[in-house]
Amino acid sequence: MKVDLSVKLGKLDLKNPVLVASGTFGYGTEYAELIDVSRLGGIITKTITPQPRPGNPPPRIWETSGGMLNSIGLANVGSDAFITDKLPALREIDTAIIVNIAGSNVEEYWELIEKLDDQTGIDAYEINISCPNVKDEGMAFGSNPAVTEEIISGIRQRTERPVIPKLTPNVTSIAEIARVCADSGADAVSLINTLVGMSVDIETRRPQLATVTGGYSGPPIKPVALAKVLEVRRAVSIPIIGIGGISKASDALEFIITGANAVQIGTANFVDPQAPLEVLSGIEEFCISHDISGVQDLVGTLDI
Repeated sequence: MKVDLSVKLGKLDLKNPVLVASGTFGYGTEYAELIDVSRLGGIITKTITPQPRPGNPPPRIWETSGGMLNSIGLANVGSDAFITDKLPALREIDTAIIVNIAGSNVEEYWELIEKLDDQTGIDAYEINISCPNVKDEGMAFGSNPAVTEEIISGIRQRTERPVIPKLTPNVTSIAEIARVCADSGADAVSLINTLVGMSVDIETRRPQLATVTGGYSGPPIKPVALAKVLEVRRAVSIPIIGIGGISKASDALEFIITGANAVQIGTANFVDPQAPLEVLSGIEEFCISHDISGVQDLVGTLDI
């Protein structure tokens, strides 16, 4: 039996529903010696900002008993170096290339889209609206509906490529933010970004991260992420990419059944670079064993 693994996210066509999450797969080529990246449904690059960023001071990664804390601070080479040094290699990979972008203010998002939109080899943009707005006392863009609307509608006016806002769970209502994104012209949404967390060294009585708190990811956040996907699925009709604690096929299938059209593998990449392909194989095997001809037939089939 041949299973149709293809996925359509608005204007974006994927060969299968398994992508790798931003910040966990470098710029998209670093894992090439360890995994056949062309088999992935898509690669989401490390976050790109207009100017190079060194990121936060170390320590900025801390492994916990069930997951990982990170406070990388969006360290990246900047848009110019990305275009000249990274994008040419990405153009050679036979899969969807989704560039994750962020800015320190609203205008930087728009400027970045205008610069990238002239380049070939980019299939879509994932918009990181979980980073702090330097003009608004550090509040995350994605926690403010009005600012979210301004960013996404402005990006929509500047590009015909698919626009996928990445939503933070650290809000009162993620459904409200998702509705704003949909109304502003987003083609899909991805969720969830990391939860806020921290860890403490009891001997020194100091935080394990230099920034005190960081983003918490890994298997323990999956129940939270699933609940957020269900909340957003009930609120909007645009496609959803589910993220959060996915390390095996059954995890991915939970997200798909709950209402996600595709999934991203994140923290699991650090543990096993083959995890995304193992998840993909497991999804296909599940469909075969349950006589399901297309993976999209599973989307939103939660019995509630």
